[in-house]
Amino acid sequence: MEDAQVVELLVRRCIAGDAAAWEEIVQRFNRRIYNICYRFAGSPTDAEDLTQDVFIKVYRTMASYDGERASFNTWITTVTRNLLVDHFRKTKNDRITDSIDAAPGESEDALPLSDRLEDTGPAPDAHLERRETRELVQAALQKLSPELREAVILRDLQDMDYKEIAQALRVPEGTVKSRINRGRAELARLLQRTYRQVM
Repeated sequence: MEDAQVVELLVRRCIAGDAAAWEEIVQRFNRRIYNICYRFAGSPTDAEDLTQDVFIKVYRTMASYDGERASFNTWITTVTRNLLVDHFRKTKNDRITDSIDAAPGESEDALPLSDRLEDTGPAPDAHLERRETRELVQAALQKLSPELREAVILRDLQDMDYKEIAQALRVPEGTVKSRINRGRAELARLLQRTYRQVM
């Protein structure tokens, strides 16, 4: 049975009241939702709280999920995105802080695999360079408008395809492509400017 079919079965079981199915859905999607929340919020604590809020919302609205209109992955990403938009409207917080991949004090599970593996390769200064690069990218990403930032995050950091992003953001696919292209171009411009200042 394909993964999408397994998820569809879990959703049906969960709607029917199967607690074990709900636990499996949470296990399957927890890391993905946490990572999206962290990249938008920038704080591990805020990301944990937002992730919990997302799963509460998912649980309460799961009966509205329609597998004919979108995959569960796209639907849960849309729920996450809508909750994040509401959260940032309420708090008027429109910035991402810390590193894209890791933040001080973040749990090991949330770190990228490259930072959890034993370092048998490049010297420590190469590791420092990678960390500095992530910080520069994060700082530049903070300066993008929310529309460009979310498009770039969903495409380049969450590996969603254009159609899924269009469904999640509720905009035409052409708009998604345009936002991603503009976001990447703006990010490159900001990084070039930063690099020239550092040199």
